[in-house]
Amino acid sequence: MLLFHAGHMSGGFLGVDLFFVLSGFLITGLLLREAAGRGRIDLAAFWARRARRLLPALAVMGVATLLLAWAFGSPALLRLALDDAPWVAVQGANWHFIAEQAGYWDASDTRLFAHLWSIAVEWQFYLVWPLVVLAAARGRGGERRVAFLAAAGALLSLALMVGLADPVDTTRVYEGTDTRAFSLLLGALAATAPIRGLCARVPRPAADVVVALLGCGLVASWVLTGGQSTPGLFRGGMFAHSLAAAVLIALLAGVPDGRAGRLVGSAVPRRLGELSYSLYLWHWPVYLLLPEAVFGIGGWGRTAVAIGLSLGAAMAAKRWVEDPVRFRARWATGRRGLLALAAAVAVAAGVWSAIPQPHPGAGTVDVDRLMAP
Repeated sequence: MLLFHAGHMSGGFLGVDLFFVLSGFLITGLLLREAAGRGRIDLAAFWARRARRLLPALAVMGVATLLLAWAFGSPALLRLALDDAPWVAVQGANWHFIAEQAGYWDASDTRLFAHLWSIAVEWQFYLVWPLVVLAAARGRGGERRVAFLAAAGALLSLALMVGLADPVDTTRVYEGTDTRAFSLLLGALAATAPIRGLCARVPRPAADVVVALLGCGLVASWVLTGGQSTPGLFRGGMFAHSLAAAVLIALLAGVPDGRAGRLVGSAVPRRLGELSYSLYLWHWPVYLLLPEAVFGIGGWGRTAVAIGLSLGAAMAAKRWVEDPVRFRARWATGRRGLLALAAAVAVAAGVWSAIPQPHPGAGTVDVDRLMAP
């Protein structure tokens, strides 16, 4: 995704599907283990954990981005960021962009929060899917029911994508929660007992070969896919990509002691995985706010600088924001936590309301005035 947004990998946007699949897999696994171990799912605790994990870093990035846009961005960039920020706050950015007909493929470079459509899709999934698992996982055969619902939901989502796809602008099906749910649900399906049982029976050498082939296939699709105009991408191609990702993740989880499992679990991939969320949050604002030429260089040189700055911001966010809240630092618990949350909301709202809204014509060139004698 970093290279796609920098203009170097035309199919890099498919990486979002991999993260959706992984998210569906991890979340469903947690829910099923809780249901099996305790006989119930504490939804309030689940949502609180998700909020602690995702919202603090998102809030800090959002406030910092607005301030940086006010200081260094163009009036148009700031105006759109101020318009989009409330929708980001309520996790509805994807539907906001769809309603405004803000084409993802040709207008995202004007919106500092364009990349946050995907975290909105995930949040909407987090709100609905645990309720489904809670109802379906009860009693004997619960995981089979969850697997059936995940598979049926994924196929319904695919049908919606095929039916709603617009050959002129595919933003609706690319950012819609209903049309992208199949990636999350295929990940959820991979976390259920029937699929886990199948993967556990695969011999280690065979699993290593399949994982290697799938991994190479996914990377090849990111390199070779030409964007929204690729034939078949929204007619089943994206579903096939997500299905391959789900099989890959299921095999890695089912045979963790294979060569592929040991490689994925090594230090460097683990460290990058720990930084992935903050890196996702920061890279796009950095790309847009960074000058076209940095130290007199552009192209790959500018990309390297942008990625370096994004990594620095991600490491800082993880150390001083994500980890303290996630691992329940004293100030983030109990009444202190509620006070900290209220203070954060007040600060974010205050910054948003205090930044002056640029006039609609700000930052544009008055041609008549330039041509006047």
